[in-house]
Amino acid sequence: MLDYFLNICTSVSKEFLVASYEVCEEQKCEEEVFPLAMNYVDRYLSCVPTRKNHLQLLGAVCMLLASKLRETMPLTVEKLCIYTDNSITPREVLDWEFLVLEKLKWDLVSVLANDFLDHILQRLSLPQQKVDLVKKHAQTFIALCATDYTFAMYPPSMIATGSIGAAVHGLSTSSDDFSGEELTELLASITGTEVDCLKACQEQIEVALAENLKQTSQPRQEYSPSKDAVYPDSQDVSLTSTPTDVTDINL
Repeated sequence: MLDYFLNICTSVSKEFLVASYEVCEEQKCEEEVFPLAMNYVDRYLSCVPTRKNHLQLLGAVCMLLASKLRETMPLTVEKLCIYTDNSITPREVLDWEFLVLEKLKWDLVSVLANDFLDHILQRLSLPQQKVDLVKKHAQTFIALCATDYTFAMYPPSMIATGSIGAAVHGLSTSSDDFSGEELTELLASITGTEVDCLKACQEQIEVALAENLKQTSQPRQEYSPSKDAVYPDSQDVSLTSTPTDVTDINL
């Protein structure tokens, strides 16, 4: 397991993760598509040694599979190839789709942190306007967690609960409805989580957000191998462009 995490640290580049996220954002995919795709990537890499130059192909295949499960109109093979500047072919995507399915033993219905959000939020007795805002921020934190291997050991329910706690704390709604301690204890009781474990997870999410914000001023290289790649119109939405104040997140 340790060797696997070390491999993840060195092999899965930030550019690959951000590029995958941007595809989902640009195509207006459901919020669950990106975390589910990263779930497939994580599980595949845990059992199959993969060369770095195959990560882009693997990411495209996993996004294809995730969109088939969570979208009414899934991403197309051709569109995914365009996003790689045609550095991968439709034939390769289809061949690898079967390979990934085989390695994952066709077990694609993974439980995600997103699946817990509505169930937890309805127990908090927040005004609907606040519920919607907290949910949006929690979804952003869940996507951020999906790009950080340190959260791989947390169960989805813990990530969901920690993301909601971090969202409420960042939006300063806890002063209106709960104290910080009261909120943590309530969230822990809802999900049957130990308070200390939940606090640790929430703090780790906030640290990950802070680290991500430090990178906003750092220029990043394009993941595509071609500098002249032409992409469809983009709003340039990126995990690395998260605003400094969580209340300024524009989703």
